[in-house]
Amino acid sequence: MQGIVYKSTGSWYTVKSDAGDFYECRIKGKFRIKGIKSTNPIAVGDRVIFDLEKKGDEEIGVISQIKDRKNYIIRKSVNLSKQTHIIAVNLDQVFLLVTLNNPKTYTSFIDRFLVTAEAYEIPVIIVFNKLDVYTDEEQNEIDDLFKLYTAIGYQCIKLSAKTGENVDKVKILMKGKTSMFSGNSGVGKSTLVNTLEKGLKLKTAEISEQHLQGQHTTTFAEMYDLSFGARIIDTPGIRGFGIVDMEKDEIGDYFPEFFKLKPQCKFNNCIHLDEPKCAVKMALEEDSVAFSRYRSYVQMVLGEDENYRFDIYKDN
Repeated sequence: MQGIVYKSTGSWYTVKSDAGDFYECRIKGKFRIKGIKSTNPIAVGDRVIFDLEKKGDEEIGVISQIKDRKNYIIRKSVNLSKQTHIIAVNLDQVFLLVTLNNPKTYTSFIDRFLVTAEAYEIPVIIVFNKLDVYTDEEQNEIDDLFKLYTAIGYQCIKLSAKTGENVDKVKILMKGKTSMFSGNSGVGKSTLVNTLEKGLKLKTAEISEQHLQGQHTTTFAEMYDLSFGARIIDTPGIRGFGIVDMEKDEIGDYFPEFFKLKPQCKFNNCIHLDEPKCAVKMALEEDSVAFSRYRSYVQMVLGEDENYRFDIYKDN
């Protein structure tokens, strides 16, 4: 039988068969996926082949094969830098939820996420959530970020998952596609999913006042079929996002605005750090490349994985 993995708890996998039935499955033996050393061999969105076995009164699925993946989104654990985790596979698009505070999403986090998605050719829509709580000054900061990422070429949406403002824009983009919602803990992923599909009632949590960080309400990635002809993968909140297996000279290619300028650099192997007549650094001096983006890039090239959570506004 063939099906799609809808939930993974690490040892059990919920698979929806092509006939539309759900089965609890285990893995047959050990899986080693070519070229990927990850903590999870099978991820939500994987297309798998499985057989049914009788165990007493119940039927258990045994997964014997994973079909080729169209793409996947992978992160490196910041604390366990040698371990990687595949968040989801076979995605049509990702909605990255961003909030200015409660919790604050740092531009370095956004840029790391975008670079990973660019590397695996997954379109990202940036969603600026919690419009209902911002002051006028904070709204201006959101507008600046909106302009910055729109100018680079990313689709951006400003909304409030709580009030429902502009949620219909997300709904339209989701129809007929498999989408993943991602972002830091507490940015409102589950609230947005619940607003899109009233019957789901995913667990939400208040922000921790002490640390102004979100509480983890989703512990495993899980896919849901929505009534308006879409699939959504809800993922655990991510505190850190380390990039995986990228050479220094390729990272710049995943910054679209740098990639466009690269042919104008004096050296074709320019990595935009200390080289003379670098078009990216000249654009930075002319303010046609954002300082926050260049700083994110430098941190990635230098491998500063553990020290990237700082306030881009206060640190300028």
